[in-house]
Amino acid sequence: MGRLWSLLFLLVPVLGTLVFVLAMADIGPLYKHWLPLNANSHGGIIDSLFLFILGLTGVIFVGTGVALFWFMWKYDEQRNREPVKFSHGSHTLEVVWSILPAATLVFIAIFQMDAWANAKMKRPLVSPGADGVEGTLDDIFQPPLVEVVGRQFEWRIRYAGKDGVIGTEDDVHTVNTLFLPVNEEIVIEVTSMDVLHSFFLPNMRVKQDLVPGMKQLVWFKPVKTGVFDLVCAELCGWGHYKMRGRMIVGTRAEFDEWLEDLRQQQNQTILTSR
Repeated sequence: MGRLWSLLFLLVPVLGTLVFVLAMADIGPLYKHWLPLNANSHGGIIDSLFLFILGLTGVIFVGTGVALFWFMWKYDEQRNREPVKFSHGSHTLEVVWSILPAATLVFIAIFQMDAWANAKMKRPLVSPGADGVEGTLDDIFQPPLVEVVGRQFEWRIRYAGKDGVIGTEDDVHTVNTLFLPVNEEIVIEVTSMDVLHSFFLPNMRVKQDLVPGMKQLVWFKPVKTGVFDLVCAELCGWGHYKMRGRMIVGTRAEFDEWLEDLRQQQNQTILTSR
């Protein structure tokens, strides 16, 4: 019976590896269960980091699973008649298995620095040659195209009006629909109105936790048109499951037309209400 259990434990790394292989290959019941389509020109660095960490931890997972199977198989109580031997452990071994995980984590921290800098530090500039532009940071860095505010349980979205500044009277408002132009660097200002939310665009490889009262910036460059998910990735209350919007990526002409139609509808609503 002991060796039967060892075989069952061996199934853990075997089936675990099989599941990932089938998902990555889009085969059988795991079709379309792998990473969503990457529609961000900067998303490849996130995918590469994910796959690297997955491969590293996968090797450790399989190695420890096989080692556990071997010990259970070799030292099965029903087949091993040798007397039990107790050991007080090895100080050297303890030092080794403390240093190896620490060194691995330090290596990952260094390895991911480019991904972190690309997502959190290298904010798009006004123009490719803007490094030498004189003025304030707001003159050098690209301003936000849109503001997204998380609220139980919806996304409130605000575009700048004719003055090009977000936060003035002519702003254009919408809910749960984020329209963006393709093949342009997009900067979005995100925040929360009430509780912790998480602004998540799976296809853009963008995820930013939102803290009430704290305004933050995210940026990316969509390279594919279509309709994509906009979801909250933080449990934010009873209606968290329905806090879902959509991100539409179209051409610059389609974006301008959509924004102008939205502006006219908003102005008409204001006139009607007076």
